Order: sequence, then structure tokens, then C-alpha cells
Amino acid sequence: MLLQGCKIEGHAQLQDVRITGELVTEVEPKLAKLDDEQVVDAKGSLLTCALAEPHAHLDKAFLAERIDNPTGDLMGAIHAMESSRDLITVSDTIERAERAVRLMVSNGVTAIRTHADVTEWNNLDSVEALVEVRNRTRDIVDLQICALLGWPLSGQVGASNRDLGRRAIQMGADILGGCPHLDVDPEGANIALLELAGELNCGLDLHTDEHTDVDRVSLEHLSLRVIGSGFKNSVVASHCVSLGMQTESVQKRIADRVAEAGISVVALPHTNLFLQGRDSPTATPRGLTAVANLRRAGVKVAVGADNLQDPFNPIGRGDPLESAGLAILAAHLLPQDAFASVSDVARSVIGLTAAGPQVGARADLMLTAAGSVRDAIANMPNRILVFYKGQITSSLLAPSN
Repeated sequence: MLLQGCKIEGHAQLQDVRITGELVTEVEPKLAKLDDEQVVDAKGSLLTCALAEPHAHLDKAFLAERIDNPTGDLMGAIHAMESSRDLITVSDTIERAERAVRLMVSNGVTAIRTHADVTEWNNLDSVEALVEVRNRTRDIVDLQICALLGWPLSGQVGASNRDLGRRAIQMGADILGGCPHLDVDPEGANIALLELAGELNCGLDLHTDEHTDVDRVSLEHLSLRVIGSGFKNSVVASHCVSLGMQTESVQKRIADRVAEAGISVVALPHTNLFLQGRDSPTATPRGLTAVANLRRAGVKVAVGADNLQDPFNPIGRGDPLESAGLAILAAHLLPQDAFASVSDVARSVIGLTAAGPQVGARADLMLTAAGSVRDAIANMPNRILVFYKGQITSSLLAPSN
């Protein structure tokens, strides 16, 4: 396929881009059409890397109309979900999750990491549903499933939850997750999850310190355990809200530990701006991690949306550009960095290869009617074309030959 007349940031003039198989193979101002090559006239639209959603909960998507969270906080959302399990079936979860995936794809997403509740109340229903959704959508998106284990996790009392984790990986989940900060023994939960992931030879993506309590930061302990244990697989710490409540010197110390451990962080402004800080009516905290100091320490910081129209977040459009906009406003990222946090950096955090309009990169691409990345984030126009592994997965433009 040949894309003609693309605007690519960093290039003074419009570029033609050739896609061969799954890769971008040529980027030049003018490329001659090859025999039988499909041609698309980009008409000066912006060509970028496609987007990635590094932290979703597809099993909960679109439940806001059905399940209310009257307190608006984290525990209110958790209690609302657990008290409404009888309203949720595997087939219903498949329908809602697939709807969410296809919405995200239309918004330029080609990679999603979703957490799946794996608890004594929910058992393996969410994993079963999301494995089916992954099978249905494997031609349009990389869908990773993280088994979000319940608590407790350590000792004999955590044995049943750890066993559910083993069964989730056997069923098709890719990695393990959990919520150590909600456990009666947060440090023990960190250790148990690292040991279980080592046993199963998989990565970890943990909900970490999703609260604004300045006296509770388990992220540093997680970092020290990863360093001390020599754990070799990927580790992601999502949320890390209480780190944002620390003094700058503490933030820098912990950020250095996180960088040394090779842990990546996912900030989640959508949901944490909604859930956190409700108990502080004055000088309300932003409910975000210490993005600036983590990035200065060399930590990869991606930005995700977390929840999509459910008890944890009643709004959301399934569009990472919305998350990028919130990162600009709430985390003080500049537009280029905000865009990277939902594209290149997000892909790297979830373990995917580089993509974008560069020779040798995977042709996961997005064509947008915008003059710049800043313009795209500000106005969020419809995505004209979305490419996954060199194939068009969403189109508002009729290709011509």
C-alpha cells in the first residue's frame, strides 16, 4: 500500500509512505506507484503512530447505566460492583467488552491491556469473556489480558486467590495483577504476586497505592523486592496516586528506586480525578502520581483511561486522545509528551514493538485530519484511517487504485 501526501511531524514537506506486509518500508517526499499497489491519497492529513490503551477494564465497560456509585469514591465503586454481580453474565460481558474494543479501534487504538476481575465473587467469568473477545478481535487489535486477583494474597488465607491466578493464566490470561494497597498485608501481597508471577513465568501489572494517604506508599517496597529478587519479567505499577502526595525529596528517592527496578508506571487521570480527593474539600489533590519526577528519573510513564462509563468512571469516549488532553491539564505534560504517553510510550510499557511512520517500524498507524499532534489532541477529530499490522481496520476514506 502507498499513502500519498501525508503530514508527518518533523518533516518540512508532505511525505509518501509505503507499507509492505506489516512494516513501513519507505518514507520519501515522492514515491512511484508499484504495479497492483493500493494507493490512498492522505490529502495532507496527519500520519502518526496508532494509539494504545495501557490500562482498561473491558469487563466493566458501559455498566454506568446499570450500576450506580452513589458515594463516587473507590470503595463505593468496588462495593457497587460486588453487590451487582447477579446483573452481569459472561455473554453480557462479551457484548460490552467487544463494543468497547471496536469503539477504541475506531479512535485509532491498535493495542489494549485490559484487567479482568478474578475474585471469589467473579471467579473466572471475566477471563472467559475477554478471551472470547480477544479471539473475535485478533485481526484488529493486540489485546492483552491481566488477571486482577482479589485479596488477601499472602499466606494460607491467600492460597485460594493465588490458585485462581494460576487457573486464569491457564485459561488464557497473559499476566497477573492485583491490588496490594487494598490487602491487609500490602507488602506480603507484593511478595506473593512476584513469587506467583515467577512460578508462572509471566509479567505483573499491579494496581498500586490508589489512594491519597501520605502515610501509605507500597511502591518503594515493590521496587526493592523486584531489585532484590532479581525478577526478570516486566513489572508495571498503575495508579501510584499516593506518590503524588509525598514531598519532592521522597518522590525523587522512590522514583530512583522505580527506575532502578525497571518498573514502568501508568498514570490514570480519567478515573483517579473522579475517585480521589473527595475527602479533601480544600486544596483537593489531583489524584495523580508524581509524573514529572518519575519521568526525570528515567521511568517510562504511560497514560491510560482505566474505566469506561462504569461505577469507577461514569464518562469516557474510548479515545486515548482524551487521556492525553487530561495529562496536559492535570499532569502538566506538553502536547508531544502527552501524545507519546498514549502511543509510543504506552506500547513500550505493555511490551510491544515500535510502530509509526518510520522505516522499519510496524505499520500500526493513524491518519487524522489535523495539522499537528497538538491540534489532534485539542480537537479530537475523527480518525480517517486506522492501520493494524499494515491492514486498514477503520476507515472514513474510500481508498482508490
